[in-house]
Amino acid sequence: MFSGIIESIGKIEKIETENTNVHFFVSCKFLDEIHIDQSISHNGVCLTVVEKDKKVYKVTAIKETLIRSNLGLLKTGDHVNLERSVSAEMRMDGHFVQGHVDTTAKCISVKEENGSWYYTFEVRDETSSNLMVNKGSIAVNGVSLTLVEPFGTQFSVAIIPYTFENTNFRFFRPGSIVNIEFDIMGKYVVKYLESIRESFVKN
Repeated sequence: MFSGIIESIGKIEKIETENTNVHFFVSCKFLDEIHIDQSISHNGVCLTVVEKDKKVYKVTAIKETLIRSNLGLLKTGDHVNLERSVSAEMRMDGHFVQGHVDTTAKCISVKEENGSWYYTFEVRDETSSNLMVNKGSIAVNGVSLTLVEPFGTQFSVAIIPYTFENTNFRFFRPGSIVNIEFDIMGKYVVKYLESIRESFVKN
């Protein structure tokens, strides 16, 4: 479980392919604190540390993860948002983020306004529109954000200077692909309503 508050930006130092799996070797500022079997969010995707040395740690993404997220698009030298899982004594400053990406979205526009930045995205899955609520929570590349004016398959978010400087949002351009995880509460509500509708149809 994560909070959507990014701790650091990691760098992809090396990528290796093994059958349908991809191994990522990542460097970051808290490398000394990482241990094997630890869960770390990479652009919002929960991956397990399987190896570590003095310079990098290694995580592995399976085929399903590569298809559903933007991890399959990563190249050596790319930057990823990193967050370690929350602990019981931590404050929940963001919202509950599972690290289970629902879909991806394409950046449509980036606008700077008086020191802040506004990003507009379009999700690839049309059925996701009922999970986007104005002022609701959403995780974009693992960053906990508030939805602004969702319309159809598009939505916007506003980024303060701190978030811009301390996440990989500063690298986004129109056409950039990002990971999306919708609010878990909203997903359960939608699932419940769908089950009710299906029961009415059957009866």
